[in-house]
Amino acid sequence: MQRFILTGAPGAGKTALLRALEGEGFGVVEEAATDVIALSDARGIAEHWTHPGFIEAITALQTARRERASALPEAVQIHDRGPPCVLALAEFLGLPVPPSLSDALALDAYERRVLFVRLQGYVTPTAARRIGYEEALRFEAVHEAVYRRLGYELIDIAPGALEARAAAALKVVRPTP
Repeated sequence: MQRFILTGAPGAGKTALLRALEGEGFGVVEEAATDVIALSDARGIAEHWTHPGFIEAITALQTARRERASALPEAVQIHDRGPPCVLALAEFLGLPVPPSLSDALALDAYERRVLFVRLQGYVTPTAARRIGYEEALRFEAVHEAVYRRLGYELIDIAPGALEARAAAALKVVRPTP
């Protein structure tokens, strides 16, 4: 089984690209941070990123989703974010790296080629995405630095129309006969 990570800064268009790849028949695994944030919001935790256990909660949900995805029939899976993304988030927020994240990073369960979705030139805020464009650019740079430091090959998915981005991603993830 091949597990490709789809990553990039918040608002880069990862979800739209994930849906396009899902439409092409690939197994997809949803990212965890948005759901952890939504649960924190529902519990009345306004600044979830300062709450103890925030990084651990993302890591635990992401790990559970990866493990459940092992039962999917598709030979190629697209994971919306991976453990290096959680490390980038921890570094961006200045939070310590919990042992659970170190363990997830050590598993090396993903392809070394990563689909790195570049920002489109703007960011649309949402309930979970409370980041502006300038901050998203800084976060994108942290993501890139973390992935490179960990030895991943970043395959740039340039800004543009969804169809062009999907075509670029398909060149990487589509199995060759």
